[in-house]
Amino acid sequence: MSATSPKKKVVLAYSGGLDTSIILKWLQTEYQAEVITFTADLGQGEELEPARAKALNAGVKPENIFIEDLREEFVRDFVFPMFRANTVYEGQYLLGTSIARPLIAKRQIEIARKMGAEAVCHGATGKGNDQVRFEVAYYALEPDIHVIAPWREWEFKSREALLAFAEQHQIQIAKDKRGEAPFSVDANLLHSSSEGKVLEDPSVEAPEYVHMRTIAPEDAPDRPTVITVDFEKGDPVAIDGVALSPAALLTRLNELGHDNGIGRLDLVENRFVGMKSRGVYETPGGTILLAAHRGIESITLDRGSMHLKDELMPRYAALIYNGFWFAPEREMLQAAIDHSQSMVSGQVRIKLYKGNVTVIGRTSPYSLYDQDLVTFEEGKVAYDHRDAAGFIKLNALRLQVKTRRDRRAR
Repeated sequence: MSATSPKKKVVLAYSGGLDTSIILKWLQTEYQAEVITFTADLGQGEELEPARAKALNAGVKPENIFIEDLREEFVRDFVFPMFRANTVYEGQYLLGTSIARPLIAKRQIEIARKMGAEAVCHGATGKGNDQVRFEVAYYALEPDIHVIAPWREWEFKSREALLAFAEQHQIQIAKDKRGEAPFSVDANLLHSSSEGKVLEDPSVEAPEYVHMRTIAPEDAPDRPTVITVDFEKGDPVAIDGVALSPAALLTRLNELGHDNGIGRLDLVENRFVGMKSRGVYETPGGTILLAAHRGIESITLDRGSMHLKDELMPRYAALIYNGFWFAPEREMLQAAIDHSQSMVSGQVRIKLYKGNVTVIGRTSPYSLYDQDLVTFEEGKVAYDHRDAAGFIKLNALRLQVKTRRDRRAR
């Protein structure tokens, strides 16, 4: 599809903000496209209905405006499967932005099929990871879809040029958009991320006003909060004995994390496109969930399964970070991870205190922990201490052989 093609339909991932409002008008003027807007509620904490009015004002037909609440699907089908693997990227990042992109892309493709659209469009820049995540997902789901990436195509060279285009086409500009924004924000039910501007120098501490999902740990209560989290087959199902839906449960964990200053991360990460970037992330509920899940796994997974999961996790994390959620290798790893969770059920007791998450108790009907076996006292389970001697000697044999060889070679 080219700018001179007859009018065709394009499904735009649309927030209603300045950038996607400009993209909407740009698609109409440059591509002569009939634009279909899709706005996803992933728990970003913003009122989304104004996006409908903005799309209507831009000439989008009412039947071409999609605003959908995807919070339950997001947590159930994307966040929870990821947390079964205890997924962290580069040792720290809980992948809050990365895991949202495949769901948005999936729904865009579904709408494109429903509406007979030939193309999809996103607002990711040409320097970031999101362009990869969106487009790899598009092509995985619909190999022949046409992808429009305005930031790689249009002639705008500056924020001033974008603002001039907005004024020319009577696109509403919020007052705080007139100047340089202090930083860029992305948010959903799992996390918030802040990047750019005042955060670009990694040697400078992030200003406190950057944080939006947590209070400062030093301002958190002086008394700890103790909660219980119940798990069934690797997924959390209840807090303090109250059963909750996936989205409601994560929302509650976010509240607890916020109030106790939990989940802040200042990270310099390696982007898939080759550069390093500094981001300030807040994942209050996810940080609690990760600790709780590892807690229940500690008594329900055997050593081999746990260690294999830990070996597979960095590869799994990289696949999600780089945008390969719909790739066969991610699905293969997911099958193995999900199989490991069949007995990961029970309850974990957690202490939250001034930014810290501590597991202080865990129980399960499928526990592998045998108190009689591990006690220093004589237990009921037969265990002959003398058996350890042969075990040790066999494991030390190769080291003995190597040392004797080295001595002969001197």
